[in-house]
Amino acid sequence: MLITRECDYAVRVIRALSDEDRLSVNDICEREEITAPFAYKILKKLQKAKIVRGYRGVHGGYSLKKSTSELTLLDVYLAIDSGMYIIECMNPKKKCCRDEKMEGGCEVHQELARIQCNLQHMLSEKTLQEILGVREAAQITK
Repeated sequence: MLITRECDYAVRVIRALSDEDRLSVNDICEREEITAPFAYKILKKLQKAKIVRGYRGVHGGYSLKKSTSELTLLDVYLAIDSGMYIIECMNPKKKCCRDEKMEGGCEVHQELARIQCNLQHMLSEKTLQEILGVREAAQITK
């Protein structure tokens, strides 16, 4: 499971929004040192996953649609990259040729599957509220 820069920046976006009712993209970019084009790309994916809400107009911007107490790192990472696998053969769409050919399956594939399962579990153990120490001051918009 490769945690990309885009995944890292998505958590930063949520961190910026966690203390505010609404922020402009420019404010998010300033606070978290993200370029605007990258922030827009991330915000679009977070909107699609119903994690953030966008507002249009002069007083537009973005706010959290889900509370940080409802979100984990895994939720955010999967919103950005739904096919996060530690190695390509973990992807069900790309079967492991060694796993299918070997009697009892490929031992390496089985071990990596165990590791991926454990990693996903670990990424979902704590909420972003716990990780970021957020007090949930911002009002969540449903």
